[in-house]
Amino acid sequence: MAHLPLLSFNLSDNATLQPQTNFSSINKVGEGDFGPVYKEDGLGTLEHEFLASSSGKEFVAGGIGGIAGIISGYPLDTLRILQQQNSRAGSAITILRNVVAKEGLTSLYRGMAAPLASVTFQNAMVFQSYAVLSRAFCSPVSFNDPPSLKAVALGGVGTGALQSILLSPIELVKIRLQVRDTSQLSEAEKGPIKVAKNILKTEGFRGIYRGLSITVLRDAPAHGLYFWTYEYARELLHPGCRKSSEESLNTMLVAGGLAGVSSWIFSYPLDVIKTRIQAQTLHSSKYNGILDCLQKSIKEEGYVVLWRGLGTAVARAFIVNGAVFSAYEITLRCFFNSN
Repeated sequence: MAHLPLLSFNLSDNATLQPQTNFSSINKVGEGDFGPVYKEDGLGTLEHEFLASSSGKEFVAGGIGGIAGIISGYPLDTLRILQQQNSRAGSAITILRNVVAKEGLTSLYRGMAAPLASVTFQNAMVFQSYAVLSRAFCSPVSFNDPPSLKAVALGGVGTGALQSILLSPIELVKIRLQVRDTSQLSEAEKGPIKVAKNILKTEGFRGIYRGLSITVLRDAPAHGLYFWTYEYARELLHPGCRKSSEESLNTMLVAGGLAGVSSWIFSYPLDVIKTRIQAQTLHSSKYNGILDCLQKSIKEEGYVVLWRGLGTAVARAFIVNGAVFSAYEITLRCFFNSN
């Protein structure tokens, strides 16, 4: 995701986002021991970088982008989870036919309420955290210049680690709903809120954060690669756009899709392990930690188990990230056009 949250924009006649910054003003920030205290904008502190966004518009745009990504890619995500969990389920097409025939088309969206309810805050924080951290890891540069690709990668790693704290319980609830047959669930186990309450009641706080370690191990490096790939790809497809922010919608679609595909291929084996760890409960505990899950999975099903469902995940990654970046940019343009 781009460094756009650090800038304010003006919509030009050719529908491109033109960055405009004004960090030269001096503002009074309080009273000190010897009189008024003034601060120059754009000094590169984390506080000023955080406040550099345009009145929260990037937060809202990021949330809408995340919602678009979830809605567009959730059916494929459900198929991916079912492929990872059950080695005898067959191909994605076979699973799709069986699930739709048995439980209906809406079953592909089962458990979506949990990530959808939190995605606005989560995705907005990912955008803003990345914007702040990529600047923090970068050598002092003008705010008119984008962060270096090294800073982009480090900022992505930090962002992935931070968001795992929020994401891990959400994915736990989502996976529990996706892998179970609704006809075998009690009323206390239907719906994300009821499932979350039931996990807290039966497994405690430790249970709701089952799989946190593997989530951090998956998301931290994956986000670093994700942001690096996006910035590198958009610059490759449209030279100079990292500074001018004049890339086309097609550039963002392709760059975002490639970023999603690369990060998923890199982190997919860890995602398989995470799914299996989070799918188990106290009453169906099979794996005792990450290494135990890895060893038992490979022993029982071979190394191919670590890549089962990858095709579905890659297809979903391209679609989802294209939708995320499209919705994000379109929302920003609507905001600034209305102003």
